[in-house]
Amino acid sequence: MVSESSSFIKGVVLGGVFCVLVTLLGHFKMGHGTRAHHHEHHHIQAPKKEDVLNLSEDERLELSQSIRVFCIILVKPKDLGHWAAVKETWSKHCDKAEFYSSENMKVFNSVVLNTNDMWMMMRKAYKLTYERYKDEFNWFFLAYPTTFAIIENLKYFLLKKDPAQPFYIGHAVKSGDLEYVDSEGGIVLSIGSLRRLSHIFEDTDKCPEQGGMIWKLSEDKQLAVCLKYTGVIAENAEDSEGKDIFNTKSVNTLIKEAMANHPEQVVDGCCSDMAITFNGLTPNHMHVMMYGVYRLRPYGHTYNDALIFLPPEGSDND
Repeated sequence: MVSESSSFIKGVVLGGVFCVLVTLLGHFKMGHGTRAHHHEHHHIQAPKKEDVLNLSEDERLELSQSIRVFCIILVKPKDLGHWAAVKETWSKHCDKAEFYSSENMKVFNSVVLNTNDMWMMMRKAYKLTYERYKDEFNWFFLAYPTTFAIIENLKYFLLKKDPAQPFYIGHAVKSGDLEYVDSEGGIVLSIGSLRRLSHIFEDTDKCPEQGGMIWKLSEDKQLAVCLKYTGVIAENAEDSEGKDIFNTKSVNTLIKEAMANHPEQVVDGCCSDMAITFNGLTPNHMHVMMYGVYRLRPYGHTYNDALIFLPPEGSDND
């Protein structure tokens, strides 16, 4: 369930503090973090609380049931521990999640792609996903096994956004003239964008299966190049206050940075209340995050969220 109060961030902070105690990480200097900042990226914000409260109960129910998220997790044999952790934690909150692996692994079921090249893996995963699920889901979230995601917050962010439109969302980064979504924070595509992407895959001059012989782009940059040919541009996702919600760092790293540089504003200097992703977590940290985000609750505190996102039917999620 999505929390529109400070209870969510309190849970995350507590989870993050546990991570800090476990890892005893050293102090880091404050980077961009998740604070509101001004840059040249295209911005797209989450709805304000008032916008949701103004909806009728029927409208809220219809919206909450209409957002269906398919999760794509790219894995390799070296990721076995993370693979297990993702399977046991946040991926259960997706409407459906599938693991796309570089090779066959008997330990877990996966869609085998038979390639170690990350761009080829991403390309094949998107292609297969579109072919199989284009009529079942309207939003597609791609992540690495080191990423932790709060899917309910993603659904809240996507409220009133038309999936037929070409959305390409996450933590936007600018590299020269190319603007792309950093895959370490997760990538969200609407069905409108995935449809365009599947079509450009057929044009190997504009969207090659492999990079050039002399230089090669990272998979997230190559994705941006292909999407750019279809008229789809990267958009930086923010909460209603302008804070980033797709994070390329772990929550404990962000908390350590805030403690070192803004000790009197740790929460505000760390993370958005509506954060969707954190990256760079160990398998143990993912379980700690599940505790902080979904399980730890103050006794007697009531929650009055305007929307409820029910888990997938038959799910054993937390």
